[in-house]
Amino acid sequence: MKKGVSFLVAVALMALPSFLASAFDPSPLQDICVGINDPKNAGLNTLGISIDRIDHAPYGVNPPHFHPRAAEIFTVLEGTLLVGFVTSNPEHRFISKVLNKGDVFAFPFGLMHFQYNIGHTNAVAIAALGSQYPGVTTIANTTFGSNPPINRNILAKAFQLDKKVVQYLQARFQ
Repeated sequence: MKKGVSFLVAVALMALPSFLASAFDPSPLQDICVGINDPKNAGLNTLGISIDRIDHAPYGVNPPHFHPRAAEIFTVLEGTLLVGFVTSNPEHRFISKVLNKGDVFAFPFGLMHFQYNIGHTNAVAIAALGSQYPGVTTIANTTFGSNPPINRNILAKAFQLDKKVVQYLQARFQ
């Protein structure tokens, strides 16, 4: 009985520090980015944010993409845009909204999203991102335009497509 209690006490003492340990890096960019040499964004340098103006032609689209290191706040300055994002596994819920001048929408960190100008005039928006180096991964370009290309069998199975369709799509993005 004493051995069992001693063993439990030893395990408890070893487990206690694990509650205090943290492997999270509060600023992953600190390791790779100490500043940017970009005069147009000089005021934002090292603040951990970035801002972009996006001009959308009539019926233009900013295709599905995600930012691996940032959430995004999107504000419409002119025009009408349909925006949306898809939640992650397992739900894959599509959330969208039509935005008009002055409307604001938030795209969560790392989720696939898009903007589409549903109007017949130009649209202008400002995107503020929670990182000075947010990165961008465009879904179609990454999937079908990788170099070297992803094996057609893999993409055909993943997207439930004929291999000839995959071949066609890969040729479009090369």
